[in-house]
Amino acid sequence: MAFAPRGGRAGGRGGRGGGRGGGPPGRGGRGGSRGGFGDRGGRGGTRGGRGAPRGRGAVRGGRGGKPGARGGAKTIIEPHRHPGTFIARGKEDMLVTRNLTPGEAVYGEKRISTEVTSQPGETNGEVAPATKIEYRVWNPFRSKLAAGILGGIDEIFMKPGSKVLYLGAASGTSVSHVSDIVGPDGTVFAVEFSHRSGRDLINMATHRPNIIPIIEDARHPLKYRFLVSMVDCIFADVAQPDQARIVAMNAHLFLKTGGGILISIKANCIDSTAPPEQVFAREVVKLREERMKPREQITLEPFERDHAMVACVYNKF
Repeated sequence: MAFAPRGGRAGGRGGRGGGRGGGPPGRGGRGGSRGGFGDRGGRGGTRGGRGAPRGRGAVRGGRGGKPGARGGAKTIIEPHRHPGTFIARGKEDMLVTRNLTPGEAVYGEKRISTEVTSQPGETNGEVAPATKIEYRVWNPFRSKLAAGILGGIDEIFMKPGSKVLYLGAASGTSVSHVSDIVGPDGTVFAVEFSHRSGRDLINMATHRPNIIPIIEDARHPLKYRFLVSMVDCIFADVAQPDQARIVAMNAHLFLKTGGGILISIKANCIDSTAPPEQVFAREVVKLREERMKPREQITLEPFERDHAMVACVYNKF
């Protein structure tokens, strides 16, 4: 009995039995003419195994899908009541921000491009070429600030040109959208204690010049007092038992009189034995003692469980 040419796993051997013909005549052994791993297209065959056209990295788009959401004429962008944020109207409404760095995604979010045509009067009656504007979808399940905006909070205290101190920046998911909101004329001072998350934050900030990453403990604001100027707003998402004290120390040093404060409170991080409503009420009392006047409190349901967001106005004197 002669051996068939090997041809690899999916070659001309015809699988395990291939052409050896170990069984009755004509059947082709265990694999016979059926080809086992061969002609039927097992792992690399013609039927579409792992490397075939229907496989994991094939023409159909693979695991990553298309780079952005479908925009153009089917999507209408409307300004949100908070300056710097927008609503994309399409098959489903989405909260978006205008991308400060078009063509780049920060954390794999969808991007929507729309075309804007100048009015005839702006181009001396000539037809002007359409200008593309790119927006980034802001996922409320990954951002407390986005959850607060969609939850109906009245004021976020940040707009184009604002200076924002962001405590608990993590890897920069929400910070990147705040960067979009304040625009090139604004500044985001992003404070993060974890060095691991801080590496991602620094890498993201290299593409966004209005972000200043600070890898330091927010409990010690004096360590970064030479990096941070007076700010218009503080957003805090530090999830620590002494969160109110941390925010107060930073507000006393960096926040303007009459400036705004947004605090995301996670009840389990402060007291896991008490009902969330009691935890939120105690935190509001602490904020009042630090000359921060609460104006509004909302829950972050259904995006975050046992979370609340409190909006305050700071009075230094």
